[in-house]
Amino acid sequence: MRVAVVTVGDELLAGDTVNTNAAWLARELDRRGTRPERVVVVPDRVGDIAAEVNRLRAANDAVVVTGGLGPTHDDVTLDGVAAALGVPVEPSEAAIAWYDEHSGYSHASLAEGTMDLPRGARLLPNTVGVAPGAVCTGDDGVPIYVLPGVPAEMEAMFESVADEFAGAPTERVFVETSEPESGLIDRFESLQARFDGVTVGSYPSPGHVRVKLEGEDPDVVHEAAAWLRERVEATED
Repeated sequence: MRVAVVTVGDELLAGDTVNTNAAWLARELDRRGTRPERVVVVPDRVGDIAAEVNRLRAANDAVVVTGGLGPTHDDVTLDGVAAALGVPVEPSEAAIAWYDEHSGYSHASLAEGTMDLPRGARLLPNTVGVAPGAVCTGDDGVPIYVLPGVPAEMEAMFESVADEFAGAPTERVFVETSEPESGLIDRFESLQARFDGVTVGSYPSPGHVRVKLEGEDPDVVHEAAAWLRERVEATED
């Protein structure tokens, strides 16, 4: 399953806010065997959001968009997704009914537009906050999951649809060595030639390199890790 993640917000591009949502979503998707093919940040502009959503849904099985939900002037994510699909944004009877039943308040007290969703969207209730999320699907059948930007709200809403993301589970093992990254290339090449389906990633830090081995077959990954440990200098305790 090919998945792309779009995070929306001028504050992310300005560096005012750290993009923790992208990291969290990447970890959760990867844990389910659906590592994102792309993670993109776009500004709070309808045209940019629409263009990126359309580009990514053409190449993926699903798109996850987070940030920019609500009634304020810069909450334009749903408008962007609706523009990508060519549908209007309108009050959602499902969202209104859920809010009135579960929040203890009436939707009439909310700012105008809070319960609006793109026409035809499937409601994703916000059990932590107010602004609802949605799953929007165009004629191509590719679902676009639209989640809030507030981390607690985004995480809770994603958990409600997590089972819809399924792929081949990935086994990963880390091996640490005191050798420089450039000196490990020959052993990486030998490992990949010897252990089919195992990929290698290396992450240097001062004094050591952390090597990540990944694959779908746990036995093969662990065998590769054991093979590598015998051929590199271990880090000092």
